[in-house]
Amino acid sequence: MDLPVYLDYNATTPVAPEVTEAIEPFLRAEFGNPSSDHVYGRRAQQAVERARAQVAATIGAEASEIVFTGCATEANNLAILGTARALRGAKRHIVTSSIEHPAVMQPCLRLAEDGWEVTVLPVDGNARVDLDAFACALRDDTALVSIMHANNEVGTLQDIAELADLAHARGALIHTDAAQSVGKIPVDVAALGADLLTIAGHKFYATKGVGALYVRRGTSLLPVVVGAGHERGLRPGTENVPGIVGLGEAARLARERVGSVGAQLRRMRDLLHRLLAEGVAGLTLNGHPERRLPNTLNVSFPGVSGRDLLQTVEADVAASVGSACHSESEAVSGVLAAMGIGSRRAMGAVRLSVGLLTTESEIRHAAQALVRAHKQLQEPK
Repeated sequence: MDLPVYLDYNATTPVAPEVTEAIEPFLRAEFGNPSSDHVYGRRAQQAVERARAQVAATIGAEASEIVFTGCATEANNLAILGTARALRGAKRHIVTSSIEHPAVMQPCLRLAEDGWEVTVLPVDGNARVDLDAFACALRDDTALVSIMHANNEVGTLQDIAELADLAHARGALIHTDAAQSVGKIPVDVAALGADLLTIAGHKFYATKGVGALYVRRGTSLLPVVVGAGHERGLRPGTENVPGIVGLGEAARLARERVGSVGAQLRRMRDLLHRLLAEGVAGLTLNGHPERRLPNTLNVSFPGVSGRDLLQTVEADVAASVGSACHSESEAVSGVLAAMGIGSRRAMGAVRLSVGLLTTESEIRHAAQALVRAHKQLQEPK
């Protein structure tokens, strides 16, 4: 049976062939524990360090500033809760935004339960944080700012560099969840001014179950899970060597492709948008028209439910109405609500995200199917 066109690359990506090839030896002959003091362990440790250098090079960091984790959620928790532990009450205020992924919002709410003050900043109709409002929210006791680099639902990019300048001027650290942006656009920690930055392997053609946290040299951080001294004592537990090797290879590929990948993704995304707009009167774009990920198209189909639309077209298109982490919910997207989008428009929203494997013929097929399904759902019953 032919599979539907895959337009859910923001949820996860297929594993690149080069990544699979790099991983394979570490599932067979290269099975050593990196902590073992013999040839098997040393070879595994060398592979981990090689991957660390590859990830670091992709974001303009030093290898010693990369901490491997089990996923981006774990990296976000380590960044937020680990900073709170390191400060030990010296500062008790954190700033975040109303459109953060639960992997950021929930640790912030956990701190609120522990007596921290959490300021949740609103966003405008394009899902961007206002710099003036952000500056006003900063205080002398602000310990940490956590604002995502790119939104996972609408693709909007934040001005992290400007936010970092303002945060640093008030003595606060800044963390950005870059799970969606690494591998799609250039990400440089120095240019962003980030003290902490989260990476998710399965968002750019590595396997699921591996991520990383960039920790700028000199940044105070304590572990949130305790055990042995792996990963500079910040993430205990025997390393997932195959996953880490795969993450390193995916990072290497991302670095090589960064000059061309954006244009390729943007061309497929914009073709899809044009075809849908031609076939669906009243189609509305959600998110910033320019400052967004090159692969992400979030649009509202008028007069129908986005969920019903995708169910109708499921034999032809695999996509989602929002984040895969809560895609089963019937409620309107919290991101769209935070943007001030009305419930009727929000209910008709669909997130369509393309990837490196997406072809023009697939785009045309998907667009035809979506237009046809929209007309079908609007017909009188």
